[in-house]
Amino acid sequence: MATTPESPADPRRSARPAPVPTLVLKPGTSWQDAWQRSLAAAPEAFRDDHALNLWGAAWHSDGHPLPATSPVDGSPIAGPPRLDADAALHAVRASLDQHRAWRQVPLAERKARISATLDALTEHRELLALLLVWEIGKPWKLAQADVDRAIDGVHWYVSEIDRMLADRTPLPGPVSNIASWNYPMSVLIHAMLVQALAGNAVIAKTPTDGGLVCLTLACALAAREGVPATLVSGSGKELSPSLVRSPEIGCVSFVGGRDTGARVATAVADLGKRHILEQEGLNTWGIWNFTDWPALTPLLRKTFDYAKQRCTAYPRFVVQREAFADFLAAYLPAVRSVRFGHPLAVADPADPLPELDFGPLINAAKAKELADLTNEAISRGAVPLHRGSLADGHFLPSQDTSAYLPPTTLLAPPPSSPLHHAEPFGPVDTLVLVDTEAELLAAMNASNGALVASLSCDDKDTYDRLAPQIRAFKVGHGKPRSRGDRDELFGGFGNSWSGAFVGGELLVRAVTEGPASERLPGNFPDYHLMP
Repeated sequence: MATTPESPADPRRSARPAPVPTLVLKPGTSWQDAWQRSLAAAPEAFRDDHALNLWGAAWHSDGHPLPATSPVDGSPIAGPPRLDADAALHAVRASLDQHRAWRQVPLAERKARISATLDALTEHRELLALLLVWEIGKPWKLAQADVDRAIDGVHWYVSEIDRMLADRTPLPGPVSNIASWNYPMSVLIHAMLVQALAGNAVIAKTPTDGGLVCLTLACALAAREGVPATLVSGSGKELSPSLVRSPEIGCVSFVGGRDTGARVATAVADLGKRHILEQEGLNTWGIWNFTDWPALTPLLRKTFDYAKQRCTAYPRFVVQREAFADFLAAYLPAVRSVRFGHPLAVADPADPLPELDFGPLINAAKAKELADLTNEAISRGAVPLHRGSLADGHFLPSQDTSAYLPPTTLLAPPPSSPLHHAEPFGPVDTLVLVDTEAELLAAMNASNGALVASLSCDDKDTYDRLAPQIRAFKVGHGKPRSRGDRDELFGGFGNSWSGAFVGGELLVRAVTEGPASERLPGNFPDYHLMP
């Protein structure tokens, strides 16, 4: 029988692409699911539609809750209950009372209470991770890792704290923590629990851009075990006089941008107050006399984790000109393989959550800012080597995608562009070509100090000669460096850090007092001391 043009046997019939499945929200992962589970887990810390502030060992329905939306899809979520300056001062004074009592608690009891807190955090691990997805847009796997790093890291300190506290005493006042939104658990909660383990009451300001409910739940679990934690929300302008300048504060710990960090640094320097100020820097990856390209490609893709919204991201590659073609051959497949989109969208309700490299940026305003900076840099001469498309993203039908930005790569951003000298805090890479070692070092030190850097070169002697001239606290040889866990030290050079270095024993030393003549390793106005 003759075939028709529509018959599968007709060799002239063109192949049709497989239909793209319509994605759905994974059942049980909605914001309302997460919110109701939070209310059930810690009813004392929430009221029907908002979170409370924690101070004076009690939860207070004070402050003025602001509206907030999730970066994942623009839907409403709980906003921060912002205190005014007077209320913040009451909270700080109450924390000092807690501090005076807590510093007298025997170390064995402090260890028991922190360990009980870690058990509670472990019990609610998946809920804490789900909150991180909705509040700050972390993909599921990275959100779980954030929670796990906090729990595992503090467990290590519990096991090591006895030797670390030998001949040391708590500070005269509580530790005040002001941290950015991107790592609520593995940076902020981790630091607070170690500070408390060392004998200090702890205060934290909820990051303005996200993490409120996750932090509220974590602090509720700690407060139940008698850990002297304070958690308050408010604008930096309103709360800074209390959280930074109050004489009751024993130490200020800050993680954030350089502009805000500079203001905090000025305040603590004027007061002679103990401080730990981690600020941003342009972390760079140099390529010099290098040939092992197959090893580089998978590392390049990993640099896009969480849309480069972390202090140890690598947004700048400084490449030897004669190696540029080979570098592109390794780099472009990596950036083209990056997966981004809605962290909770699945093709079938029974499917596991997707393994994405990143979800949204922290908000739509940040996505627009970076898109505008990219377009401006191109209009001034930068060369677009790669521009992803939202059409390649992993999204629900008709969802709000205003906080998403596809991966982008620019060659030679002009010196007039902020992308030339500042950290973008988003999935935008910039490439700079150099011809000499002097140019390589100048380009890698463009931001006057960084937290991490890496240098890929075949010859170990060359690396050993060049690495000390790169102004970063950690420099990797052909591999990325990170903040680190447990006993790994962390700090920064130049404008990327002010005050005491942290990590391992140094974190405990930074929030305790030793001999009167002690000089802490760190970057201080009058000295710089490496560990």
